[in-house]
Amino acid sequence: MSVLAERLPTSQVRRLDAHLDGIIYATITSPQAHPTNEVAAQLNTVLHTPRVKELLRITKALSTTTASQAVIPASQLQLLLTQSKLLSDRSPEELQLSQYESELEWLLVSKAAVQTYGVIIDMLLDQIVPLSDHIWYWDYVLSSPVSTTLHMIQICPAQLWVWFSEVYEDSKARLRRYAGGSAVNAESVAAPANAGASGTAPQWRRFYAIVQSTILEKSLADVQRRMMSPVALCRAEARRKQARLKKLREMTASGLGVLIDEGFAFNDIGADDGKSDSELSPPNSQEWKGVVERSVALMDMMLRDVLDLDLNTNQMEDKVFAAVAEDTLSIQADEDDLNRPIVVAKRLHALLDDQLPWNIMTAERLVAKNGRPSRLVRYWLPATALLLSSTTILRIFVNRRQEILDWIQDLGATVRDFWFNWVIEPVRKVIGTIRHDANSEIAIMSRDSLKADRESLERMVVDFALDKSTTTTGVSSVSETQIAEIRAKVREGDVTPILRAYEKDLRSPFMGTVRGDLIRTLLIQVQKTKVDVEIAMSGIDSLLRSQELVFGFVGLTPGILVSVGAARYLLGIFGGRRGYAEKRKAGRCVRVLRNIDRVFSEAAPTQTNVLPYKDHGFLICEVHVLRQLAHKILPVDIEKDFLEDLHDLANLRGVQYQQRALDRIRWAYSKWLK
Repeated sequence: MSVLAERLPTSQVRRLDAHLDGIIYATITSPQAHPTNEVAAQLNTVLHTPRVKELLRITKALSTTTASQAVIPASQLQLLLTQSKLLSDRSPEELQLSQYESELEWLLVSKAAVQTYGVIIDMLLDQIVPLSDHIWYWDYVLSSPVSTTLHMIQICPAQLWVWFSEVYEDSKARLRRYAGGSAVNAESVAAPANAGASGTAPQWRRFYAIVQSTILEKSLADVQRRMMSPVALCRAEARRKQARLKKLREMTASGLGVLIDEGFAFNDIGADDGKSDSELSPPNSQEWKGVVERSVALMDMMLRDVLDLDLNTNQMEDKVFAAVAEDTLSIQADEDDLNRPIVVAKRLHALLDDQLPWNIMTAERLVAKNGRPSRLVRYWLPATALLLSSTTILRIFVNRRQEILDWIQDLGATVRDFWFNWVIEPVRKVIGTIRHDANSEIAIMSRDSLKADRESLERMVVDFALDKSTTTTGVSSVSETQIAEIRAKVREGDVTPILRAYEKDLRSPFMGTVRGDLIRTLLIQVQKTKVDVEIAMSGIDSLLRSQELVFGFVGLTPGILVSVGAARYLLGIFGGRRGYAEKRKAGRCVRVLRNIDRVFSEAAPTQTNVLPYKDHGFLICEVHVLRQLAHKILPVDIEKDFLEDLHDLANLRGVQYQQRALDRIRWAYSKWLK
């Protein structure tokens, strides 16, 4: 998985884990840490004890450099903490730890705390990201009276079911109290007209009276709601749920911002203050251990109060910081140095075992109560209509089965004929034209038709000239030279001998007709006209042959266009939607950038010119979403630059610095994010 594809908690945990390793390495390689030969031998003995080996194994399993995934699941974290034996009380002999064992325990609980930190951030991000969809749903419901009415119809069965359930439970409780003798008399409950008959009333009559009384009480209690129209009630309920969701999103964002800014702030340096890891100077042992304790307390207190919607964000932040300060001071005052890792480990285990599941369950309950209804509630109306009309639809299909089958067969035959007649056959002709296949040449007349007609015309003219030599040539006999000359002129289209005889016979057409010469010359001229027409057609034929490839592609174009259009349509429906999906992701990226711009526009920077916790939490959430969306949009060689710009955008070096990073992202990656 590329760096860009990693989730935000993953990169955060990797960085903090590397920083912890840097602290330990700096401590080991410091001038005061170089032991003498005697101490080195003692250290070598300690490192080969089973307890130290087990601690080293668990610490290695908690490191991000060896884990298959940077953020270890909560269940695996609990298992590793249990295996470390830091959760059980120690005997006085076990408390006699060496300095190296104590440092290894601190390193283990620190890495476990960092992993827990990643789990909590991951959980908060998973909680806050879907809230926007729920809030948008209520915006849609409130957008028009039609949408509100549709929503009211959708939730009507669920509300009726809840109302009937409440009436039933209240009535059953009243009947149980009545049967036990602790309730008022049935006469005061049912208020029947005949008081004497109440003692002998059947049980179902009593239950009916109790139900009627319960319904009456509920109606009196809801008299204020009955004064409003159902649509107004629905809109008021939608606004209330939307407000609760917005409050939940603000509280979660504030908690996320507090954890990101204040969690594991080594040397009063936040998790991200603009310096690289190489620039962070490691604190001494007491400082970083205190930071770990404070961070664990911060996570614990944050999980306790982040879902308290009765508080606002400022009150929640003040409450958390006050509780963390008091808790850290009490731990440092009451516990010695050897017990402090045990206290931290137990607190981490309790946080993972109790606080984290409680927080997840509570958040899910709040979203289920105030979020958009389930699919069953939203789609019961069309599902019911489809179910009720299913028999009619099935009957139509059964009655017209043969017609439907014939229609499918005709459709298949049409597609097949279109493919072969308008695609395959034109392609074959184009290929034949390119290869100069004689069978594929375009022709509007037969190849030897003009030659045969021209030779026939020559013979007709020559025979007429021989038979009527005096009329055609003016001599009694025609020589071979004259015959050759006549043939040459006929090839050039000159039939002057025939025209002379024709002009002569026109002077006495009756006699010419009787002799047959007039008719003969007419027929020869008809043949001449036929030859002229064929010569013109031959020219057109030559022109078509010269453009045969063009006509082949013209004939192929409609079939190709229709085929390509149909293929793209089918690929768009049944698969191959990668381009469309990338376009949608790019559009979502633009909307995320717009949300980030709104965060900067609406935020009120603190005195140190940084974003407040709530706004920084919103920014981290949007950056996390943008990070995930841009993974498959950006080329591989652009990913590193984009990640650096995102790092600058989420960095608390100043609002102006972050806004410049946002502007840089907009113009530098506009090619892919548009």
